[in-house]
Amino acid sequence: MTTLDAAEAVTRPAWGGAFGRLWSAAVLSSFGDALRTAALPLLAASLTTDPLLIASVAACGYLPWILFGLLGGAVADRVDQRRAMWTVDAVRGLLVGGFAVTVALGHASIALLIALAFALTTLQTLFDNAATALLPALVDRTALGRANARLMTGQRIAGGLLGGPVVPALLGAGAAAPFAADAVTFVLAAALVASLRTAAPERGPRPAGSTLRREITDGLRVLGRDRALRGLCTATALCNIGMAALIAALVVLVTRWLHAGPGGYAAAMTAYTVGSLAGGAANGPIVARLGRMRAVLLAGTTQIAALTVMGTVRSLTALVAAMAVFGLMGMVWNVNTTTLMQQRSPAPMLGRVSAAFRTLAVAGAPLGALLGGAVATAWGPGTPALLTAGFFVLSVAALIRVREQPLPGGAAGDGAAGAQDTR
Repeated sequence: MTTLDAAEAVTRPAWGGAFGRLWSAAVLSSFGDALRTAALPLLAASLTTDPLLIASVAACGYLPWILFGLLGGAVADRVDQRRAMWTVDAVRGLLVGGFAVTVALGHASIALLIALAFALTTLQTLFDNAATALLPALVDRTALGRANARLMTGQRIAGGLLGGPVVPALLGAGAAAPFAADAVTFVLAAALVASLRTAAPERGPRPAGSTLRREITDGLRVLGRDRALRGLCTATALCNIGMAALIAALVVLVTRWLHAGPGGYAAAMTAYTVGSLAGGAANGPIVARLGRMRAVLLAGTTQIAALTVMGTVRSLTALVAAMAVFGLMGMVWNVNTTTLMQQRSPAPMLGRVSAAFRTLAVAGAPLGALLGGAVATAWGPGTPALLTAGFFVLSVAALIRVREQPLPGGAAGDGAAGAQDTR
């Protein structure tokens, strides 16, 4: 029987056709998201000096996933995923467009920013789960790994390298300009997804008396019973707690411990983005040599070393290098955990399993952010990176126990034939 680390024939997703349109829509949306994400806190800071109110806008990025993530997955399994995606993007385009008009007229408020962030992320719970479930219908199953790598790399380029630097130029045209541009990207992405020509999803009739609550429970049950999926979800949840601790305290580490100022912080984040892009290119060769699960284990182990450097070496050069390595292996982790989840989940339940996986994986992030702030206050700015390394150690330990689990139906992983065999 084929295991998680078994290899598969090399198949590449075609840039043209359905995958190319989905890729273009995802990249456009990421570009628009980067514009909005950068502009929202700046707008919030111009409306209030209360740090708690400003942070509340960002906190709404976590809350809808915890409240509605499971529901979004159940709905994604009931509906035509393509139609759900373009409808959600059209609605988000209208919401952000209306918000841009409100900002232009000078009627923005913190309450409105919080409501917008909450509404957009709530809609995203349906969009993301539908997208995860739709991808296996657009590319050959053997090409899932490469398709995920191309999608995530394109999104990182659009959001990490292109979106942020454009915001200052747009703000020169007025506070509403980034939001107007974001609305345009939503509409264009909706049109691209609507143009996909895919067969209607094949689903058997739902059992009599089936409810959304029961279907959500079924998704959680599949995740809980599959030892490999359970291990991947546990590992990702542990990583996300650590990541939240690191992100919450990174600016303090750079500015107070390294005394590098805003320029040092920008250098660290740029290194992370560049490393992520390198990870998208390196993922294929790594998987071909090691197999998919061992690639995840390599990523986690290497990230532990990078985090240890961040927390112990008091040098901006060392931090920048460690962030580049951390970003590279983070991309390897994300691509392969997503692909393994898609390969192991029953096709009719992929939306629900994806929702359960995502929701459980992000549930501890708010706790991680609080832990990061607490240990930085108690033991110094370098300790959150070491705390994160500790969570990654636990994550790798959770994965070691499931690396030989078989794939359902003899499905193979994404590696070159004969090869020894995710945040």
